[in-house]
Order: sequence, then structure tokens, then C-alpha cells
Amino acid sequence: MTTPILLLTEVSKSYRRGDEDVHALKNVRLGLAPGEVVGLVGPSGSGKTTLLMVAAGWERPDAGAVRWRDAEAPGAAGWNELSLIPQRLGLVDELTVAENVGLPMLLNGGATPDLDAKITRLLEALDLTGVARRRPPHTSLGEQQRTAVARALALEPALVLADEPTGHQDPRREVLVLQSLRRLADAGGTCLIATHNDTTIEFCHRVLFMHDGAVSREERRAPDSSAALWGRPRSRR
Repeated sequence: MTTPILLLTEVSKSYRRGDEDVHALKNVRLGLAPGEVVGLVGPSGSGKTTLLMVAAGWERPDAGAVRWRDAEAPGAAGWNELSLIPQRLGLVDELTVAENVGLPMLLNGGATPDLDAKITRLLEALDLTGVARRRPPHTSLGEQQRTAVARALALEPALVLADEPTGHQDPRREVLVLQSLRRLADAGGTCLIATHNDTTIEFCHRVLFMHDGAVSREERRAPDSSAALWGRPRSRR
């Protein structure tokens, strides 16, 4: 059996909202293996974003354990190990789109001879070449989201945690995003994607359905179940 890259065991998390305790996660168990794309599906408030934050080490669970490789907490992992695509994209407004994409590479050890080539490939794959020299405030929300996706993939991390990464994309460009994530998985990386989107679900190897802070059921999909989507966008239901 493949050793999980990330393992959550009986994880629970609560928040205080006024006089009320909100149980965001309830005894969640989750293992992520190298090479798979896993979807998190559920209504708003079901715990998807909280689960991503706990998995990333950005939030500490009240109970249970989060194991990242051989470490107790994944929060210390570098961009080449773990990257996050949040709903609040966190781009640097003072940098261009290309500079935002290359930022993890620079932070990971400075410029390299193939830095420009890597940035160019990511920009082309995500249809960002035409806005490469613009700063994020002068691009569309969809372009900003694809910039965040390209930035997350810049160092080909072992694990990507993505929160609605196609939420601002038209059908053609949402497929570009999903193809990029599947290419990472095909190369041995892992993706955990919180989504409401039917097309995203079709790109997943496995789907976890969340309700009221718990994983209510799991659906395994054939690895090639999304093959027909690679060449064409799919309309939403």
C-alpha cells in the first residue's frame, strides 16, 4: 500500500461564534496518496475550507492528528513541498503576473538559468501570456486566479491544496486549470480540491462528500474517467 503523503486522523475543529460553538470538522479521517487528485464536495459551511486550512497547517485542530510525511505539522513545508490556492488569491499587486508566478522560485533559492523558461511554460499553459507584464489589479479576476494556480505549480510541489480553483473561469479556461493540476498528479504530485463544480469532479480520481463537518461518503472514480475532457470544455449542469 502506498504511504500517504498527508494523513488526517480523527480531526475535529470548532470555532466560537458569539455564544455559539460551531463544529467545523468532526472526526475527519483522510489519507492522500501520491499521484491522485481528490475532490472535496459539499454545500457552503460543510467544512471544506477549514479542512484545507488544517491540512495546510495554517490552523491547528482541536483534536486528532495531522501527519505530513514524517513531520507532525505540514505548515513548515516549503513551496516545493506544499502549496495552497486560496479563494483570497494573495497575489502581490506590486509585481507583474510573470513575477508573481516566478516568486516561489526566487524565494526557493534565487534565479536559475531556466527560470524564464519555466515561467513562460506556465503562462502559456494557463493562457496568461497576453497579461504577463501587467500587474494583478489590471487583470480580470479569472486571470488573477490562473496566476495563483501558476504560482502554486511553479516548483512542482508534492501537494497542492486548492479552494475552488476554477470558480472564476469560463468553461475553456477551467479545463486549462484542471489539466495543469492533473499533469502535476500524473508526475507524482497530489491535489486536494474543494469544489462545487461538476467539471472539476470529473477530473478527480476520488471524491469525498462533506456534510456538517464530516465526510459522509466517498466515491472512487476510474483513473481515465476524465479522458474525454482533456481536449474540450464541458458545460456545467
